[in-house]
Amino acid sequence: MKFPVNYFLFALIFVLTACDTHGQDQTAATQQEHEKFLNNLTYEEVMSNESKLSKAERSEEEWRDILSSEEFRILRKKGTEIPFVNKYNSHYEEGVYVCKACGQPLFHSETKYNSRSGWPSFYAPIEEDAVEDREDNSFFMTRTETICSRCESHLGHVFEDGPEPTGLRYCMNSAALKFVSKDSSDE
Repeated sequence: MKFPVNYFLFALIFVLTACDTHGQDQTAATQQEHEKFLNNLTYEEVMSNESKLSKAERSEEEWRDILSSEEFRILRKKGTEIPFVNKYNSHYEEGVYVCKACGQPLFHSETKYNSRSGWPSFYAPIEEDAVEDREDNSFFMTRTETICSRCESHLGHVFEDGPEPTGLRYCMNSAALKFVSKDSSDE
């Protein structure tokens, strides 16, 4: 069986970024508090104008304390998760995907589609200023990295091979996202 070159490159990237030797023990209470914050977000809160938060500035040690080692590797060290076996690749419930680090709304489920890339893909962010793009020249390639505009965490990459109306494919890491269902309420 012959594998396409791009799958080989993604596998190589995953292996290289998974070998992060900086993984230290996280403070469980801080991680639990952060998870509780994310789990308590409601669709109405996320979609309201109050969700426009100021810049989230933390030290790398603070990020390490609130994120799991996998989340830290992806969000703060620009890692990549394994394709096809991640949480949101085949997830199509109605709602909003927020940044796993800071909770900023990033993508609405209406723009999610099956790109067959193995990662959750969207053709547009929820708002133009929700994400920022940066040139990424790592691993002998030139790509466009997508980061959260609030906390500058790595989310994934954007490519110009997506569907209309934008022609873009925001190829994101599931570990960089938290899904907030439209069915969530302010109970």
